[in-house]
Amino acid sequence: MKSHLDRLFPNPFRRHAIAAAAFALCSGYALAVEPFTVKDIRVEGVQRTEAGTVFSYLPVRVGETFNDEKGAAAIRALYATGFFKDVRIEAEGSVLVVFVEERPAVATIEFTGIKEFEKEMLIKALKDIGLAEARIFDKALVDRAEQELKRQYLSRSLYNAQVTTTVTPLERNRVSVNFTVDEGEPARIRKISFVGNKAFTDSQLRGQFSLTTPGWLTWLSKSDQYSRQKLTADIESLKSYYQQNEAIAKLVQLKKGDVYSGEKMTASAKKISDYLGNFGYAFANVNPNPVIDREKKEVAFTIFIDPGRRVYVRQMNVAGNNKTRDEVIRREFRQMEGSWYNGENIKLSRDRVDRLGYFKEVSVQTPEVPGVPDQVDVNMTVAEKPTGNLLVGVGFSQSEKLMLQSSIQQDNFAGTGNTVGLTANTSSRYRTIALSQTNPYFTDDGVSRSYEIFMRTTRPPLINSADYRVRTMGANVKFGVPFTEVDRVFLGVGVENTKVETFSNSPERYEKFVTDLGGTNPGSASANSLPLTVAWQRDSRDSALVPTKGRYQRANLEFSLLGDLKYYKATYQHQYYWPLSRTVTLALNGQVDYGRGLGGKPYPVFKNVYAGGIGTVRGYESSSIGGLDANEDAIGGSKRVFANVELQLPFSNDNKDRTLRWFTFFDAGTVWDEHAKMSLGDLRYSTGFGISWVSPIGPLKLSYGIPLNAKPEDRKQQIQFQLGTGF
Repeated sequence: MKSHLDRLFPNPFRRHAIAAAAFALCSGYALAVEPFTVKDIRVEGVQRTEAGTVFSYLPVRVGETFNDEKGAAAIRALYATGFFKDVRIEAEGSVLVVFVEERPAVATIEFTGIKEFEKEMLIKALKDIGLAEARIFDKALVDRAEQELKRQYLSRSLYNAQVTTTVTPLERNRVSVNFTVDEGEPARIRKISFVGNKAFTDSQLRGQFSLTTPGWLTWLSKSDQYSRQKLTADIESLKSYYQQNEAIAKLVQLKKGDVYSGEKMTASAKKISDYLGNFGYAFANVNPNPVIDREKKEVAFTIFIDPGRRVYVRQMNVAGNNKTRDEVIRREFRQMEGSWYNGENIKLSRDRVDRLGYFKEVSVQTPEVPGVPDQVDVNMTVAEKPTGNLLVGVGFSQSEKLMLQSSIQQDNFAGTGNTVGLTANTSSRYRTIALSQTNPYFTDDGVSRSYEIFMRTTRPPLINSADYRVRTMGANVKFGVPFTEVDRVFLGVGVENTKVETFSNSPERYEKFVTDLGGTNPGSASANSLPLTVAWQRDSRDSALVPTKGRYQRANLEFSLLGDLKYYKATYQHQYYWPLSRTVTLALNGQVDYGRGLGGKPYPVFKNVYAGGIGTVRGYESSSIGGLDANEDAIGGSKRVFANVELQLPFSNDNKDRTLRWFTFFDAGTVWDEHAKMSLGDLRYSTGFGISWVSPIGPLKLSYGIPLNAKPEDRKQQIQFQLGTGF
């Protein structure tokens, strides 16, 4: 007797209907199948899979009613096994027929082009992710295996490795999987750089790394091959190195075994607080906690550090600049608005503004922003120096006697920061007329430009009995390029015409110079030159007007290769200011000058330098140290060395006026002629004391010097004063 479905549809059509109904249920479409009682279940298409395995996943048994829900569940369950790539369910009368198409099995796994790894290791790694011989082939697993191979090559620095997978069908529904690899060349490390390290040098940090740049033996160690894992390990080593050598520990001034000092402990806490302030922690709380063992007379202490909130700078404000434009001050700022608070940058900003030389005083406060716990304002207050557009002055010194000076000049012209002026001054030795202009920010990034047109006349010091006149007319232009916050390199070129006049009592060397240029004696001769200048300057002083700490260095090379004069002149000067206390400063100054003629020509005599007097060696008459000519007149020289040591003190401990101080000093120096041998035995020494005052018309020094090793031919002068000297 035929079932209800057999009566409605022919058998083949009924099979199709059942399969379609199951598909529709799996797809979410409604296509009902009339339930029937299963008399038998048959599985077709299995080759490796046991029929019992299929039966175990079916949700219906013989004698149970089959419906559309059970058909959909059966198909889902069989697909979920992963054994089959196609499943169909049909009915032959009351017999349920399950047709399956098995996935192929992996017969073999082969590798081609592998050199870096052992085959067994790769087979094990692939087995761990589910791909192995005799297992069911799964394309997703093969893709994952390919990525795993690439990852293994990345760990060996082979970043150019290419992996191609080929799947080849075999008999009995099997496949062969072959991985073809082009390993390529390993990625090598060309350079290892560090940025931001201040406590340790690059070489010290590089020593913590196992990774290196290529060397003689890296072909064997392979340490120059990049590896992400090795880099991660090296970074951890670097962190550990910093933790074992923390910069904060070095700020503690007390060491184990020292006698305890509360003053040093307080100073240590301040240094730690200032250090944290460089990283935005403006309100760090540093509390040393001493534990005293009175029996052993020892103390141990723990420093508790609470950095607090990291603080931003809301605004940078400037006050007190009635003439100077805001931008002239603000372009020296190194602390930026909206960035983290940085105590070092704030101090650097203050020092750079003070070094401009436009202000008597520069101070900075950092008040908190009301109602905002993580913001501060930086308020800079300046006190401008009194200057005028027109200056007419009279000066006097022992070496130059009466000096008249008039100038239309300002270092801070109209508050722009530019220096412009027309200067005229006269003395017994020097007379100058010069037009000059300097723009410290010729470009926005701080390149300066200076130019000058001048006429200078030089005569011998009054202590000399001989006479001559050197008149130089010329012009020059110079550019200064900043390389760091305190370093600047200068490049300049000039053109000069120098006329030398001799008289009946002129020194022999000046007469010879005139004769060499084609002149007669007494008479005159002129020479043209094109001097070039290369210079370097480093200025880290806290003030250009009255420095109390920091350094000033300059190196200058002037040379002329074209024209009638061929020579070079090198100068190096170094100043160092060391604050011994809040009001006492140790000031050191040294300078070396060295000049020679080029191309067989002598060094120009009018370029000679001198020693003696304020600025070189006090206690000796100005320009008197060194060789003498037949008339016992100082002849100077092309080589000079001198050094000054000053201990600068205030007139009282509560004296806040840094412009008025007294000092004690020790000087040493001498000069040598171009062909003379330089010997430290020729140095002259002196000691003494004096007063320095930055007056409204310029720096003034009064000193009392005592020569310590004067020779019989030396000219002594114990009391000396000078208006217009810096050191």
